[in-house]
Amino acid sequence: MELMFLGATGTITGSKYLLTSGSKRILVDCGLFQGLKQLRFKNWAKLPINPKNVDAVVLTHAHIDHSGYLPLFVKNGFSGKVYCSQATRDLCEILLPDSAHLQEEEA
Repeated sequence: MELMFLGATGTITGSKYLLTSGSKRILVDCGLFQGLKQLRFKNWAKLPINPKNVDAVVLTHAHIDHSGYLPLFVKNGFSGKVYCSQATRDLCEILLPDSAHLQEEEA
């Protein structure tokens, strides 16, 4: 089993952790970097993984720094399932369309 940190290193935003076990690849959280512009630029940096090769995403909770990158992750090829609690799903239905709109504006 291997764990790769893809965000929230050196800062508290942009949580993304890739868990690999055998041939399965699961992304734990899919967060946006927030705050200073230099941090927000990281949202458009190419990830060291291909979203097409990720089997599933598990969201720990709905905060944008844990879920807000999901629209871009899907746009870049992720087509697997997203697992989360019902409360997280309910909040993401409100938060993620806003997050997608903000990402388009800043791009």
